[in-house]
Amino acid sequence: MDSFAFSVLFIVFLSLSLGCRFWLASRQIRHVQQHRNAVPPQFAEKITLESHQKAADYTVAKAKLGLIDLFMGAAVLLALTLFGGLQWLSAHLIPLLGVGMSYQIGLLVSFTVITSLIDLPLDYYRQFVLEEKFGFNKMSVRLYFTDMIKNTLIGAVIGLPLCWIVLKLMGSAGDLWWLYAWLVWSGFQLLMMVLYPTFIAPLFNKFKPLEDDSLKNRIEGLMQRTGFASKGLFIMDGSKRSAHGNAYFSGFGASKRIVFFDTLIERLAPQEIEAVLAHELGHFKKKHIIKRIALIFILSLGFLALLGYLKQQIWFYTGLGVEPIIIGNGSSNDAMALLLFMLTLPLFTFFFSPISAISSRKHEFEADEFAAHHTNANDLVSALVKMYDDNASTLTPDPLHSTFYDSHPSASVRIAHLKQQLSLSINSGTQQHA
Repeated sequence: MDSFAFSVLFIVFLSLSLGCRFWLASRQIRHVQQHRNAVPPQFAEKITLESHQKAADYTVAKAKLGLIDLFMGAAVLLALTLFGGLQWLSAHLIPLLGVGMSYQIGLLVSFTVITSLIDLPLDYYRQFVLEEKFGFNKMSVRLYFTDMIKNTLIGAVIGLPLCWIVLKLMGSAGDLWWLYAWLVWSGFQLLMMVLYPTFIAPLFNKFKPLEDDSLKNRIEGLMQRTGFASKGLFIMDGSKRSAHGNAYFSGFGASKRIVFFDTLIERLAPQEIEAVLAHELGHFKKKHIIKRIALIFILSLGFLALLGYLKQQIWFYTGLGVEPIIIGNGSSNDAMALLLFMLTLPLFTFFFSPISAISSRKHEFEADEFAAHHTNANDLVSALVKMYDDNASTLTPDPLHSTFYDSHPSASVRIAHLKQQLSLSINSGTQQHA
């Protein structure tokens, strides 16, 4: 392939992905607005019209902001590649840092700083205008920038050594550098799963043990029934940043923790919390977490092997507006190859998104079935309706948009499936009794 052909291919995929994203977002906005004035019949008794309209307006507002983000991202991508942004940055760093490792690390750091500053206004608007408007923002400006500083420092402490190791492997480990880099990256990911809950998460939130004995006994009973062991049950002060509620597992192996947002504890009844937790347990018992980790590792190996090929192709650089540095073994291009690959890969993999979404929704159904088997399905239905209401999640997403993007089934589909599980359970119980 020559440079011009790759430039054309790049523009074609950028145009196709941009057009598809815009079309899907437009469908979502139009569909949600068309159904704004009527609560779906299956939710009419529990969701007020006012709450339904708030969810519709929130969904539309996020979608419109997403469109701005979409076109800004495309403009930045073109500016960095075909319009010479990365080439300009490289040309200005070389006189200062030379063409060795200092240049490569400097290029990665400079890119991160520049793109973070470009993203900052829209991110700030999302937090303090959009989320504030709909009553979800609980974060102060001071906390917002404190989090930013913490994230930057943690990223530097963890990310820079990892980048240095990968770049060293790219430059001196031979043709199989990508295999060694994959081993390093995989080990790093597994290590972070163990270290994050204990050392990093507490830098941002306070975690206190669950003190409600009644709820604790209920949860421990569920864990015994399902054969699950964890390092502890914790409540996180999520309310200091957002009014959204959630529950999740963190950690890996023996370090697994069960974490509830304080907003979730305050809103749901004990039996509903148990049902939500049973759903999360279902992901573990059905080995969804292990399957996702394995898939990520397999894909990352393939992508690194592809990068191993592309970094040696002149057209990969020149087709994206960069003149490669021809010196020695060419290792000075490694950081640039990483950046170009990271920038362009989403364009060429975008149309595989529905495959990932379908797999994720299948896992959600399986986790719901697990929860319905070990708790009362009605409790999970009740909890989900409350969570949809509290989080202003639309009950009427565009079906095609949902199919393409959503990792979870839509509210109506998911609850219909749970009620089907309840009917099957009742019928099975009746037959056994007979």
